[in-house]
Amino acid sequence: MERVEEAAKAARDRGLTEPYRRALVLGTGLSPVVDLLEDPISVPYSALPGFPVPGVTGHGGVLVGGRIGGEPVLVLSGRSHFYEAGDVAAMRLPLETLAALGVETLVLTCSAGSVNPDLAPGGLCVIRDHINLTGLSPLVGEPGDARFVPLGDAYAPEIARGLHSAAADAGVACADGVYMFFPGPNFETAAEIRAARILGADLVGMSVVPEVVIARRLGLSVGAVAMVTNFGTGLAGAAPSHDETKRMAREGSAALARLLSRFFGNGEHEH
Repeated sequence: MERVEEAAKAARDRGLTEPYRRALVLGTGLSPVVDLLEDPISVPYSALPGFPVPGVTGHGGVLVGGRIGGEPVLVLSGRSHFYEAGDVAAMRLPLETLAALGVETLVLTCSAGSVNPDLAPGGLCVIRDHINLTGLSPLVGEPGDARFVPLGDAYAPEIARGLHSAAADAGVACADGVYMFFPGPNFETAAEIRAARILGADLVGMSVVPEVVIARRLGLSVGAVAMVTNFGTGLAGAAPSHDETKRMAREGSAALARLLSRFFGNGEHEH
């Protein structure tokens, strides 16, 4: 808790003093969404004690506070992943800091691969559940009974409904699906993509899930929306690459920004 207090104090000292209740995490190539914020105040992760500095291109590494529709919002522009240093709890301190700054509702975004032929690159998808068969959890080693976090309500239904409503208001098509976590950094094989589909996944990706577990441990209400950047290996002749992920995320960030602007600008989605 001492590290969390230090990071929260550093954020406040840099001007992030609003009563923030809502926050957003931006995935690969989605940093242009920061432009939604009015009167932004940016604090680099390097100025926040204990924050990881993302080592992946397409991730900004900046905590930004501002307003959307007059409402205070915090944005983590860039995340650290398990595959960067083998730490599945790499985002724990940043998320704990958000909670210390007053955040109650968290929306995660990501770039993801599709394993569903009907979910094409360039589309958006609200994540309603996930599959994690990696054996990795950010709560491993934590003492006490609080580590046994139930995930039946991991993705708050009211936030999912709010995201879909915001998409409709913004004129943005948005699907609904299940996300399967793979640790990366290599992309999945064609056989793994087939297995993911058989198991009920619509999307695959290398983030989100550890953050959902941490956020639920902190008592935050969580929603998530993915930008579909590619088909999984072997699907529709796909051969995914990080360059493709970044390019498609940049191209689709405008639609995501419209959705998020409507969502965050409408307090009725808060719980």
